[in-house]
Amino acid sequence: MCRLIFFSLSVLLLLPVPSPAAPTITCHCFSDRAYDPSRPAVADPYFLATTQNSFFSVVFNVDKKTVVMKKQTGSSAEDLWVAYWLAARTGQNGEALLAERGKKESWKAVIASRKLSAKILGDRFLDEVNAGAPSSRLAQMIIDDVLLQHRLIGVQDLEILRKEWASNQEVIITVLIAVKTRRAPIQVYQNAKKGSKSWGGLLTEAHIQSSGIQSEFTALLK
Repeated sequence: MCRLIFFSLSVLLLLPVPSPAAPTITCHCFSDRAYDPSRPAVADPYFLATTQNSFFSVVFNVDKKTVVMKKQTGSSAEDLWVAYWLAARTGQNGEALLAERGKKESWKAVIASRKLSAKILGDRFLDEVNAGAPSSRLAQMIIDDVLLQHRLIGVQDLEILRKEWASNQEVIITVLIAVKTRRAPIQVYQNAKKGSKSWGGLLTEAHIQSSGIQSEFTALLK
């Protein structure tokens, strides 16, 4: 799976990225995990989180429980994406990379200490790193490229979503629903963001249960 993740980032470099927030411990102890038509949006935070976790798990062949545990103990989703992508590109250990990132101020410092070259990482990715790009920027580049490489979304549709400031979680769940229902990604996204539908409602309409999200991605990324 990971061998398919190669960078073609000339378009992605132009896409907007939300401002990075201060790192915090992310709680994944969601009390609401099922769609309730009487409270349609109450479980949306869970659906957004579990969809991204499932996607990550399939892309990097990592147990989903490990992903959740890492987030609960303070690793950001963005740093997880970067660490495991670097591991896939270099053959190094993702856990070790993540631990080193926790001790250093940036991914630039980690990559410099390991002497990772543009030949390994790609010119554009390394340029972003050397320019001081935050984890949020690097993670977005990785996620967008994975989606494009697997042809789960087109460049123009992805550009539209990012220009609408769709977060990584929102892009991933939008793509899943759009592919499943054969609807335009922006239509799916706007239905959720403008309040006419909730993410839980859209998943239900697409006949996607939360327990089956990982299987959906496994089928899509074959």
